[in-house]
Amino acid sequence: IQVNIDSSRGFSEAAEQIKDPGIADLFRTLGTERSAFAAELQTYVAFNYEEPQEDGSAAAALHRLWIDIRGMISGGDNYAILAEAERGEDQIKEAYEKALMETAGSAMNDLLQQQYAQVKAGHDQVRDLRDAYKARK
Repeated sequence: IQVNIDSSRGFSEAAEQIKDPGIADLFRTLGTERSAFAAELQTYVAFNYEEPQEDGSAAAALHRLWIDIRGMISGGDNYAILAEAERGEDQIKEAYEKALMETAGSAMNDLLQQQYAQVKAGHDQVRDLRDAYKARK
């Protein structure tokens, strides 16, 4: 839940920093998707009579601040922002991979597998865009 909240907020902030309107739209779409994933997971946690995570992490808040600073220093440079977004995507992908190992064989694993497929696709899109902008430099 927490990494999805962090990811959603990170994409929203990155969408405001990046100059390319197409990438900004992609970031907003991925942010909305991650927010929906967090809400879906919160529902499952609450269904099991537990208190779902409602906030992101302090580390992610620092990462978003770094994106803001890097965006200001670089003048909203697409490559710099994509590089930071891809770094955040590595973190959410790793969190899902860990959760999938921990929930193997459970009903929750099916949901996590579905979400992970979309997280991986988003990660790959951001990585490919970052690499394309790097090649232009």
